[in-house]
Amino acid sequence: MDIMTIGLTVLALVIGAALGYVLQSRATTKRIGDADELAKRIVEEARKEAQAQKKEILIQGQNDLYNQKREQENEFKEREREIKNRERKLEEMGERLEERLGKATEKEHELLATEKNLARKERQLEENEEYLQTRIEEQEQRLSEIAGLTPDEARERLLADIEARTRHESARMIRQIETEARETADRKAKEILCSVIQRYAGDYVNEQTVTAVSLPSEDMKGRIIGREGRNIRALESATGVDLIIDDTPETVILSAYSPLRRQVAKMALERLIQDGRIHPARIEDIVQKCEQELDTQVREVGEQATFDAGVHGIHPEIVRLLGQLRYRTSFTQNVLQHSLEVSALCGMMAAELGMDVKKAKRAGLLHDIGKAVDHEVEGPHAIIGADIAKKYNEGKDIVHAIAAHHEDQRPSTALAVLVQAADSISGARPGARKELLENYVKRLEDLENIATSFDGVAKAYAIQAGREIRVMVNPESVDDDSTYLLCKDIAEKIEKNLTYPGQIRVTVIRERRASGFAK
Repeated sequence: MDIMTIGLTVLALVIGAALGYVLQSRATTKRIGDADELAKRIVEEARKEAQAQKKEILIQGQNDLYNQKREQENEFKEREREIKNRERKLEEMGERLEERLGKATEKEHELLATEKNLARKERQLEENEEYLQTRIEEQEQRLSEIAGLTPDEARERLLADIEARTRHESARMIRQIETEARETADRKAKEILCSVIQRYAGDYVNEQTVTAVSLPSEDMKGRIIGREGRNIRALESATGVDLIIDDTPETVILSAYSPLRRQVAKMALERLIQDGRIHPARIEDIVQKCEQELDTQVREVGEQATFDAGVHGIHPEIVRLLGQLRYRTSFTQNVLQHSLEVSALCGMMAAELGMDVKKAKRAGLLHDIGKAVDHEVEGPHAIIGADIAKKYNEGKDIVHAIAAHHEDQRPSTALAVLVQAADSISGARPGARKELLENYVKRLEDLENIATSFDGVAKAYAIQAGREIRVMVNPESVDDDSTYLLCKDIAEKIEKNLTYPGQIRVTVIRERRASGFAK
């Protein structure tokens, strides 16, 4: 029994061991299979990730290649534009050089012609001198033979006679040379002025004595006026500007003679409207800040003007006064714009005449500097401007050109005359200045009345804004030769009786008409 039990126990142990081995073997096989599947899955995921990275790297490479290609194309286009700009500049320089060469050639021809003319006149004088010497000797001999005079007495009489004739001939030749020189100078001056006027085209800005400020709503008018008008009184007192609040929808009018005050009032009012807090204390604070800002803007405007004109080294105080000229007008022409025009015109004419271009531009820019303070200082603005320029160490030529540009001093330098001419061109060109309609119409009527006051004039018409008068004459009472005298007489009477900018062209027209009927 024990042996059987032991045998059964051993058998059970063997069977259990075999079953454990089988179960362990199956578990091991299962784990190996799971590991293989995991390995396969990891390998597959790694393969997919590698392919994704490969695609990403390819896309990145393509983007880099595209960006490099685009940068190279942009660089190529930029270089192409630079090359075209350089070619255009070279062409412009070539054209300017050709133009200068043409002018130099013309001047050379003129000098050669003048030299030939002087050489011819010199030969003529030498021939006349030889002829006169021969005649003197003949006359001496004849006088000695006929009158029985001594050679010394005969020589004295002949010399006196010849001296009188020579003086007359010299005076005639001098007058002829002066006339030719004057005609040449007038023609050359007209050519220079025409060239300068054609090369410069300035803007015209109309200035008014009122400024309109837009309001966001009609209710804002009541807030600007304030209780019992205290806000509007405070604003008018702080700025010196009259506020006109009428039935104009959503608009307030600022009226003042000084553009600086109007600008300060406009800035302050716009800031108060935007802020919304409108009361006397706030108004005074805002006006003070706006005045400081405007002073800064004035300096910036002056600096910009010197930069635009190409003039440097000006005293800061003069630069500030230049900025103030932006808010000054002369016959509705902006004085700063006028000064820039005169500076440009002076520079171009100085270049044509071979003068100092920088000095000419400087004198033209500063010629009206006195208008910045002429409402505060007594005297002509030209003299005031000259004193300011002298105070801040401007050159004597500049000071004199400023003082003489309106004949307050007699111009004694070419620079002063140049500034005078440029100032007249800028002020007299069409559209630069405006005048009242009544004065304009009156001037046209006076112009036509002067023309019709002469005998033989049938009709007269003022055209081209009063810059030309065309006169129709009766052909029965005025012949062709008389038209030239009539034109001259009308022009002289216009110069004597009228005041006008620039010049007025007088054209006298005489025509004869014949009419008949064919039956």
